[in-house]
Amino acid sequence: MESIITPQPHRLVSSGSEHPVQSSTPALAGTSDGGSSPPSHHLSTPEEISSFVDQMDTFIFDCDGVLWLGNDTIKGAPEFLHELVAKGKRIIYVTNNSSKSRKTYVGKFKKLGFPAEPDNIFGSAYAAAYYLKNMLNFPADKKVYVVGMQGIVDELAEMGIQAVGAGDDNAPLQETEFENGTLGPDESIGAVLLGFDSQINYRKYAKAFTYLTANKGKVHFLATNEDRTYPISGSIYPGTGSLLAALIHSVNRRPDAVLGKPSQNMMNTILERFHLDPARTCMVGDRLDTDIAFGKLGKLHTLLVMTGVTSVEERDAKKGPVTAEYWIESVGHLRQR
Repeated sequence: MESIITPQPHRLVSSGSEHPVQSSTPALAGTSDGGSSPPSHHLSTPEEISSFVDQMDTFIFDCDGVLWLGNDTIKGAPEFLHELVAKGKRIIYVTNNSSKSRKTYVGKFKKLGFPAEPDNIFGSAYAAAYYLKNMLNFPADKKVYVVGMQGIVDELAEMGIQAVGAGDDNAPLQETEFENGTLGPDESIGAVLLGFDSQINYRKYAKAFTYLTANKGKVHFLATNEDRTYPISGSIYPGTGSLLAALIHSVNRRPDAVLGKPSQNMMNTILERFHLDPARTCMVGDRLDTDIAFGKLGKLHTLLVMTGVTSVEERDAKKGPVTAEYWIESVGHLRQR
């Protein structure tokens, strides 16, 4: 049975402000010169919260660190989202976690008590598959080498794209494989896609390196996101961006595209699909550099919650690269009482 987390603001301490890889996301207007940013407004009274909710037609929620931590639900979060549905508000979930497909995520949402259907879930695995299929017109006779987990494989399959690697390459690399051709070039590989991978190993890095360097310019290099850390069950660990850094360094090449937040590839798909009015849409997240930047680049309202990785110091930094329009202790604090 899943446990309920009572919000304890700021208990997760960010592990630093330096990123292992330089982001490809454009700088937010008015913040690239190191100047002061407007401070976030704390939603602290019932009147302010009610007015804030009434102004919005759509709420876009990040998941990890916002609605739950691992399998632990943030107190009051499911109830608040059901209140939004009862008010006729649209709910969209956006996550950079690529370990699960949308269909798998529906099971988790419902198990934890959240209203959800596949069509209102946008994960970075789906965004990557959509990009390959619709933006790159990925050839049917080519395969994607996946450094990642089953969620990516499932979303690629939904798009009719062949995938190799992932769980099939979880076994440790043997010394003899350097000599027997196992790690050699493969002309059938048309793209390397890296996402979160709790089973990442040297075999996967070696294959991805070979495919990207043996056929320079012929193999697409994609990543689901560049999150530096991964919050789960009250702790933080290395995220996809940290795993990606090793591959970037070895091949001396940045990804051709990063598909998750704060990239606007995902935002454009959401806005077009649901015909949203940015002026009446709010992005709710726990990360300034991904969630809040994602919303601000899309010209949405932004709300920072303090149940994830952002520290008080980062939230209140006068010269921070990104600040949220509003902040609150947790999603549960938005409930109408």
